[in-house]
Amino acid sequence: MDLHTEKSKLSGVINIPGSKSHTIRAIVLALLSEGVSTIKNPLCSDDTISCLEAASTLGAWIKRGDDSIWRIAGTGGNLLEPARGIIHMGNSGTGLNFFTALSALASFKVVLDGDDSLRSRKEKPLIDALSAMGAATTLSENGCCPLSVQGPVHGGDVTVDGISSQFVSALLFLAPLLKEDTCLSVTNGHELPYVAMTLSWLAKQKIDFKASSDLAQFHIRGNQKYSAFTTTIPTDFSTAAFPLLAAAVTGNEVAVPSLDFNDQQGDKAVFALFEKMGVKVSSRNGLTVIKGPRTLKALKADLNATPDALPALAVAASFANGTSEFTNVAQARMKETDRIRCMAEELSKLGITCEELPDGLIVHGGTPKASKELSSRKDHRIAMALACGGLAMEGECVISDAESASVTYPDFFHDFMNLGARFALS
Repeated sequence: MDLHTEKSKLSGVINIPGSKSHTIRAIVLALLSEGVSTIKNPLCSDDTISCLEAASTLGAWIKRGDDSIWRIAGTGGNLLEPARGIIHMGNSGTGLNFFTALSALASFKVVLDGDDSLRSRKEKPLIDALSAMGAATTLSENGCCPLSVQGPVHGGDVTVDGISSQFVSALLFLAPLLKEDTCLSVTNGHELPYVAMTLSWLAKQKIDFKASSDLAQFHIRGNQKYSAFTTTIPTDFSTAAFPLLAAAVTGNEVAVPSLDFNDQQGDKAVFALFEKMGVKVSSRNGLTVIKGPRTLKALKADLNATPDALPALAVAASFANGTSEFTNVAQARMKETDRIRCMAEELSKLGITCEELPDGLIVHGGTPKASKELSSRKDHRIAMALACGGLAMEGECVISDAESASVTYPDFFHDFMNLGARFALS
């Protein structure tokens, strides 16, 4: 599906869906818990539905209703052997990593696969850790899925490469259910706010663990259980980055309700980064009000903790006065796409000069010129970032494979059109 964008004037309130990161964590813990858990305001998107289906395949009973509330009866960690051979995780990297780890609880083989994008994401660090814990594993020749895991696994001392925080979080969710205590060491730790988010879920479950201040060492007591829970999923800050971006590049004012800046989501930091670029952010009557400046300032930022913000910030930087540098974000090359390379290539189509770094991106700001040859690369965050950029350019932009936005924001086009975005789909 192609998205056609034209310069637009935006105003109004936009409701952002629930957090994908929190929703997937809630699904995993509900599957592993004893009893029926209730999840309110879940994100209902391609990625989370893939995780729901995986949980159902492994034994959870799920009632969705109108998708405003999900009820999930868990297995207590006693997983059901899949009747059909392969669990397909679609495009969900978080889901693949979490379900790969928890599948090691089973004495039968679990095979997991995904779409073409997921088949390009390296899984070897997690597979190596699970193998060291006693799992029988297989992995495709390129180090990606399809893969298989068969337990049981034991605790003890285990080390994992933390290039993706998802590897660390996956093992943290697994460890309490093992018979032995686990001492987990993390090398090369990245995206630490996501690890902190996982620890907050463990703490709410009253799981006995200890974590070092740098989140590089963990001790998790074995023989514990997860209990059924009721939770409300908070609004997703990584998705709120897109109305933030749209207001920034158009110079318009929009408002977002229900943003909890006390939540563990690391991507809340993107608001402070946009403020450094000149965007005004204020609170008014329960709304977070965003007002774009007449001219954006260039930005230098370490994005290690917020890699998902790279596409939005790169687009904003293309409109900025000066040169922006985004560094310490090598893991952005391991997402749905190589986001460093893809953003450099897409922005070049707009006449913007970029320089790739091994761990980041330099963007020389200017006046982006509309292009009808843009591509989302089938990456939801690139699709939404380019769409927002198109709202501030003279002429028409055309973005191919724009439907990928539904991975995290199924109503993206509808909601932005209600703000005044001149979008057309073909």
